[in-house]
Amino acid sequence: MNASFDERAKTWDTPQKAQRAQAVADGIKRHLELTTDMTGFEYGCGTGLLSFCLSQDLRHITLADSSVGMLEVLKEKIQTAGVSHMTPLQLDLMEDAAPATSFNLIYTMLTLHHIDDTDRILGIFHTLLEQNGFLCIADLDKEDGSFHRAGFDGHKGFERSQLKTKLERAGFTEIQFETCYAIEKEVASGETRAFPVFLMTCKK
Repeated sequence: MNASFDERAKTWDTPQKAQRAQAVADGIKRHLELTTDMTGFEYGCGTGLLSFCLSQDLRHITLADSSVGMLEVLKEKIQTAGVSHMTPLQLDLMEDAAPATSFNLIYTMLTLHHIDDTDRILGIFHTLLEQNGFLCIADLDKEDGSFHRAGFDGHKGFERSQLKTKLERAGFTEIQFETCYAIEKEVASGETRAFPVFLMTCKK
């Protein structure tokens, strides 16, 4: 997975992806009262599009990704923006030790469907959160596999009710879902389809 993301990093930031990140950020801010004494952790941050949308609302953000290429682009963007409260971190929580610190807010955007063991990652997120902290997940609703096409071995989106059950099992409460965006994408047949993206918010 990393190699393809490394290769795509330089051209990752498109107007559509920026719009998508802004829509997710707006949804997070609609549901949660973010304050500048809160710390954030973005997992699967890519080039940091979502975190830059939230950067004015949080005291410090740790941005984690397993792709070196994505993190190189992110570091350039942080330097160009002149911000000192965003820290990139190369990390794969399925392989590496979790950070020793804890956070008030954890969020991911279109990352969960790449992680095989959903239950395990939700448990790690729960452990990394401060008590009364929040988890936000933006990802694809269940689809027929057209989004990534043949050869993709991750999840084909998620049934909201099934994900809610997993979150409850991990110890989360106040679980809410809304549709926050739709990704327009050309599928194998050549037609363009809209794939809904949900935003889930919950509390530890």
